[in-house]
Amino acid sequence: MSHILPSRNVSDTEKTLSLARETLHIEADAVRALAEQLTGPLGQNFIDAHKLLFDVTENKGRVVVTGMGKSGHIGGKIASTLASTGTPAFFMHPGEASHGDLGMITRDDVVIAISNSGESDEIVKLLPQLKRRGTAVIAMTGRSDSTLSKAATVHLDTAVAKEACPLNLAPTASTTATLALGDALAVALLDARGFGEEEYAMHHPGGSLGRRLLMHVSDVMVTGDRVPTVWEDALLTDAILEMSKKGLGMTAVVSRADELLGVFSDGDLRRTLEAHDNIRTLRVRDVMTSSPKTITADKLAAEAAEVIQRHKIASSGLLVVDRDNKLVGALHVLDLMRAGVL
Repeated sequence: MSHILPSRNVSDTEKTLSLARETLHIEADAVRALAEQLTGPLGQNFIDAHKLLFDVTENKGRVVVTGMGKSGHIGGKIASTLASTGTPAFFMHPGEASHGDLGMITRDDVVIAISNSGESDEIVKLLPQLKRRGTAVIAMTGRSDSTLSKAATVHLDTAVAKEACPLNLAPTASTTATLALGDALAVALLDARGFGEEEYAMHHPGGSLGRRLLMHVSDVMVTGDRVPTVWEDALLTDAILEMSKKGLGMTAVVSRADELLGVFSDGDLRRTLEAHDNIRTLRVRDVMTSSPKTITADKLAAEAAEVIQRHKIASSGLLVVDRDNKLVGALHVLDLMRAGVL
């Protein structure tokens, strides 16, 4: 039996796209309205919430986000965004809180409680215990006259004109508005802390930014016998054999004291073959590139990638030296690609 769905007619397609557009417009309008309200009472409450969050976490406290149902999903995202941008935060399920998880909260913390109605039973039940602990509460609700908003230290009104749901029932525009306001708090806190790229990378060591900002040349370069190297008085034929053996498209040329004198690359070989009929008697020092591009092992791998790209030496790679210009390693563009830096 065929499982192919019947094709939709043009009117059905237009209705679907019309509903999609209307949903996006309603949710965009809800976020835009919040932004405009920051010029009024919501703005002062936002400042108060920002200061409370900043002061608590600067004093080693944490942000505990809680919410039930759809609000819980939004709360989990807000907690994750806060944590990844330098504000210590985690999500606590309000149902589990009543069965022991409340012990994770201290008077030095601050709770962000999310409930569109402000009357979610699981959240309201936590309020007496939070008050007894002396824990500050920031409420994010759509009703300023709700139990939660009245009990909170700071109330952030996330009310929307209507939900995007045609029935005006399913949380849609309200959850979008709450998430956006949570992002606004996270960004404002990020800025207040002077949280930059390096700190972000420390929180995301597995991401591409983490690799670019935390990985050093020493982490990806080849060392020891894997570095193609010949003495300055070596025959060119020996240098070619070393290049072929090590497979990096070049060889370093060093003095007897391991000081880097030059590099001989595939490009140098092509130019040498064009200029000489017989290469068997040539010494590598006579045809090498003197003063090659180098980098030190303590530099970021991203800096090495920039040097390779800027000087167009991807085929020959980059030599790594110490402060005395002695050869300590080599780095090829493929090493950077394997490490995820490029």
